[in-house]
Amino acid sequence: MVGDLVEDVVVRLHEELHHASDTASTVVRRRGGSAANVVAAAVAAGGAARFIGQVGDVGGGRWLTEQLTAAGAEVVVRRAGRTGTIVVLLDINGERTMFADRATATELCDPEPAWLDRLDTLHVPFYSLAVEPLATTTRTLAAWAHERGVRVSIDASSAAVLANYGIDRAGEAIRALDPDVILANELEAEVLGASLYGPWRDGVLVVVKQGAAPALVHRADIGTVEVPAIAVPDVTDTTGAGDAFAAGLLLALAAGADPVAAVHRGHEVAAATVRAASAPCR
Repeated sequence: MVGDLVEDVVVRLHEELHHASDTASTVVRRRGGSAANVVAAAVAAGGAARFIGQVGDVGGGRWLTEQLTAAGAEVVVRRAGRTGTIVVLLDINGERTMFADRATATELCDPEPAWLDRLDTLHVPFYSLAVEPLATTTRTLAAWAHERGVRVSIDASSAAVLANYGIDRAGEAIRALDPDVILANELEAEVLGASLYGPWRDGVLVVVKQGAAPALVHRADIGTVEVPAIAVPDVTDTTGAGDAFAAGLLLALAAGADPVAAVHRGHEVAAATVRAASAPCR
């Protein structure tokens, strides 16, 4: 996975937000970043995964990489600059609003072919295509991955990022990556419109996540199939659910699962992540 490893500052509201005043909340600091979340979820689900990215060379950055390594992930990082931070605001319904400062995570450059050694899949959050020089690094890694027969997947990541980048331009950036797997949630799918479904070369899998509603699985040879999600009661924090879904899906595909079974595995891993994040002790 190539992209962000940052510190998440999670602010969970216990009541409606009082603008310009005090609001009761719980504040937790933890490891975050879309690419890092996919790696951590893949390892937690019993797979092997590698994070590729850039973090700061002082305390916070080293703590973040140590967290991934301790979880069992392989970490390939450059160390420079200021480590990124994302403030995640969780309202009383568990919905997220994020304030992102990616800092040095966007500055990864001069990739090395060895970063792809032994990989089955290179996963790319769209965040990694939205800013330079990380975008050029990501495109280079994707081209090398295709040359090696490594599956390339992309997650649309954020409706706001897609819109700010430019919808037509975002579609072109995704097409230029020539992905084997494309993931989006319902908001990202709405932003991308018909371009999400191609035309793609034969075999490209498109999956639209819809939260608690069934995911839509589309491939030319099977059409569009709905795969029900797994209900999780008392949800208070959905942070990382989409990344966990991607981890479960990609691990299953790498193991030879068909698209429907792989999406079901994605739901299982996402549900486990939401249960853990919503546990009362957190």
